Amino acid sequence: MSDLIKLDVQGMSCNHCVATVQQALAAVPGVEEVVEVVLQPGSATVRGSAKPESLIAAVQQAGYQASVSRARENNS
Repeated sequence: MSDLIKLDVQGMSCNHCVATVQQALAAVPGVEEVVEVVLQPGSATVRGSAKPESLIAAVQQAGYQASVSRARENNS
């Protein structure tokens, strides 16, 4: 069983930013898949068992701001 976690991401201005956020999220333990990172409106969705706090920290380390946009969704 894995969860979908959606984040609001602020500070991305180009496709290089999107790639940077994708790489940062993919490196977090527990991430099975980076489903998408969208430049506008600035969001990211990942699948896995990673803690939202770890995902936010990875995005912040990459130089952007992030917050959970909605509660984790259970997908069996």
